[in-house]
Amino acid sequence: MENANVLFWLVPFASVLALLFAWYFYAQLKKTSEGTPRMVYIADAVRKGAMSYLRQQYKVVALVFAVLVVLFSIMAYGFHVQNTWVPIAFLTGGFFSGLAGFLGMKTATAASARTANAARKSLNGGLRIAFRSGAVMGLVVVGLGLFDISFWYLLLNAVIPTSDVPTTKLCIITTTMLTFGMGASTQALFARVGGGIYTKAADVGADLVGKVEANIPEDDPRNPATIADNVGDNVGDVAGMGADLYESYCGSILSTAALGATAFAMNGEMQLRAVIAPMIIAAIGIFLSLVGIFLVRTKEGATMKELLHSLGLGTNVSAGLIAVATFAILYLLGIDNWLGLSFSVISGLVAGVIIGQATEYYTSHSYTPTQQIAEASQTGPATVIIKGIGTGMISTMIPVLTISVAIMLSYLCANGFDMSLSAHSISTGLYGIGIAAVGMLSTLGITLATDAYGPIADNAGGNAEMSGLGKEVRERTDALDALGNTTAATGKGFAIGSAALTALALLASYIEEIKIAMVRAVENGKQYFDAAGEVFDPVNATTIDFIEFFQVNLINPKVLVGAFLGAMAAFLFCGLTMGAVGRAAGSMVQEVRRQFRVIKGILEGKATPDYGRCVEISTRSAQREMILPSLLAIIIPIVIGLVLGVAGVLGLLTGGLAAGFTLAVFMSNSGGAWDNAKKMIEEGNFGGKGSEDHKATIVGDTVGDPFKDTSGPSLNILIKLMSMVSIVMAGLTIAFL
Repeated sequence: MENANVLFWLVPFASVLALLFAWYFYAQLKKTSEGTPRMVYIADAVRKGAMSYLRQQYKVVALVFAVLVVLFSIMAYGFHVQNTWVPIAFLTGGFFSGLAGFLGMKTATAASARTANAARKSLNGGLRIAFRSGAVMGLVVVGLGLFDISFWYLLLNAVIPTSDVPTTKLCIITTTMLTFGMGASTQALFARVGGGIYTKAADVGADLVGKVEANIPEDDPRNPATIADNVGDNVGDVAGMGADLYESYCGSILSTAALGATAFAMNGEMQLRAVIAPMIIAAIGIFLSLVGIFLVRTKEGATMKELLHSLGLGTNVSAGLIAVATFAILYLLGIDNWLGLSFSVISGLVAGVIIGQATEYYTSHSYTPTQQIAEASQTGPATVIIKGIGTGMISTMIPVLTISVAIMLSYLCANGFDMSLSAHSISTGLYGIGIAAVGMLSTLGITLATDAYGPIADNAGGNAEMSGLGKEVRERTDALDALGNTTAATGKGFAIGSAALTALALLASYIEEIKIAMVRAVENGKQYFDAAGEVFDPVNATTIDFIEFFQVNLINPKVLVGAFLGAMAAFLFCGLTMGAVGRAAGSMVQEVRRQFRVIKGILEGKATPDYGRCVEISTRSAQREMILPSLLAIIIPIVIGLVLGVAGVLGLLTGGLAAGFTLAVFMSNSGGAWDNAKKMIEEGNFGGKGSEDHKATIVGDTVGDPFKDTSGPSLNILIKLMSMVSIVMAGLTIAFL
C-alpha cells in the first residue's frame, strides 16, 4: 500500500514536468524570427482570424454548458438521482479540454511563419520548429489531463468518507471522476465539428474556384479564401484535435481506474494499486515522450520516406521504452498478474503502431494505393473518387482486425486466459482492455506532436507562397507539408483506434455506474424485482447479474433496436456534418466568385481581396451548423435510456461503436489518400500542376476534405460522448425503471 502511495506522486510530478517543457518549447519558439514584414503580416492575419473564431465558438459552447450544468444540478441536488460532484466535474473537464485546444492553437499560429522562415535556411530547421511547436500541443494535453485527474483523485479521496465497506470508496471516487470526461467530450465535439466545418468551407471554396476555375496555385494571395483556409487548419486540426485527444486520454485512464476499482473490490490493497496503475503508466509515458521528441531531426534534401523515418524514430523509441517500463511499473506496484497486465498494455501499444502504419500505407503517396488513385486521374475526377472510396473501404480491414485481436489479447492476458465468463474473469479481463487503451495513449505526448505538426507545416507553406519566398523555400515547405498530410492521417488513425478501446472500456464502466445508481435508489427505499419476481440486490450483484437482470442479449428486441439506432446515429451524424460542410462551402464558393467578378484586378495582382469577408463566412457557417449534430450526440443516449432502458443503451453503444469505428477509418483514410494523390501530381507526376489530371485530383481532394477533417474525426468523439452521456445519465435512466 505504501509503495503504491509513493508511486502515485509520479502522476502530478509528470503533469507539471510536461507543462514546464511545453512552456520551454514555446519560449524557444518565440525567440526565433517570423521573417519578412510580409510574412509577419500574413501570420498576424491568420492568428487574429483563429482567435476571433475561438471566441465565437466558446460563447456558443458556454451557453450549452450553462444549460447542461443547470440540468445536472437539478438532477443532483433536486431529485438526488446523480452524484453531487457531477456539475462541478463536468465544468472542469470542459474547461481543461478547451484550454488545451486554445494553448495548442496559440502556439501553432505563432509557429507557421517561423517554420517558413527557418525553411529559408534548411529543411531540418523548418522540421525542428514545426515539430517542437507541435510538441507543445502534445505536452499541454497530457500535462493538463494528468493534472486534472490527480487533482480530482486527491480531492475526492480527502472529502468522500470511508463507508462500512472500505472498497466502495474507490468505486465512488473513480465513477465520479468519469463524469468530468463528459465535459471534455462535449467541448471536444463542438471543437471538432465546428473547426471541421470552418476549415473545409474555406478549403473547398479556395480549391474549387482558385485552383480549378481561376487556375492559380494553392495559397496564392490572389485567392480571397486563402487566409480563411489557413485559419481553418488551426481551428480544426489543432484546437479540434487537441480537445479530441484530451478527452480520449482522460477517458481511457478514468474508465480503466473505474474498472480496476470494480475488478479488485474484494481486496482493498490490490484495488488501490489497480486504480492508480493507469495513471502511473500515463505519467511514465510523459517522461519517455520527451525522450522521443528530442530524437526528431533530419538532413537536407531528405526524401519523404526519410522524413517519415525521422518522425517515426521518436515515436517508435518512445513506444518501445514504455513497453519495457510497463513491466517495471506493474511489478513495483505488486499488482496481481502484473505480467499478464503488462502484455495487455503492450497489445494496446502494438495495436496503435500497426493502425498507424496501416494508415500511412493507405494514405501516403510513397505507397501503391495512393499512387493508383493519382493514376486514376488520367480518366477524370469520377474514377479518382471511385478509386478513393474503394481504397478507403479496403483500408478498414487492418484496423478492425488489429483492434479485434488487441481486445481479445488484452482481455485474456489480464484474466489468465480464463474463458469461463465468470464474474471475476470478466471484470479482470475488462480491466485489461482498459489498460490496453491506456497503453495505446501512453505516448500521446509525442504522437500528438506529430499530428499537430501537420497544420503548422501546411500554414508555413501557405505563408511561403503568399510571401513570395521563392521556389527553393516552397519545395522545402511542400516536403514538410506532404509529410504533415501523412502524419495527420496517421494521427487520425491512431485517434480512431484509441477511441474504440476507450469506448469499450467506458461501456463496461456504464454497468458500474448503473450499479451505483441502483444502490442509491435502494438506500432511498426502492426495490427491484427480476424476471422471476425475486428481489434483486444490486449491492452484492456482479456484472453477470446485471446483464441477466436487464436481459442484455440478442433475443431482447430492446438490445437489437438500440444497436440499429447506434449504427444509424453514426451515419446520421456523418450526413449532417457532410451537409453542413456542403452548405458552408457553397457560400464560400459564391463569395470567392463574387470577389473575382466585382473587385477588378485581383487576378492580375493589382487589387487586394477582401480576406476578412471569407473569414466571416466560415466563422458564421461553423457556429450555425455545428449545433444540431453536436446536440444530437447528447440527446440520443438520454432518449434511448428513457425509452428502452439499460438494455437499449447498451445496444446503442455497441452499435455506435462498431459502425462508428469502421466508418471513421473509411472516411479518414479515403480523405487522406485523395489529398496525397493530389500532392503526388503537384510534385510533377501525370502532368503536374495545372494539368487536367491535377484538376481531377483536386475534385477528389475536395470530396475528401469533409471526409478526413470533419465527419471522420468527429465520429471518434461521438462514440465516446454517447458513452459518457449514458454514464452521467445513469441515475436518470434508473429513476424510470
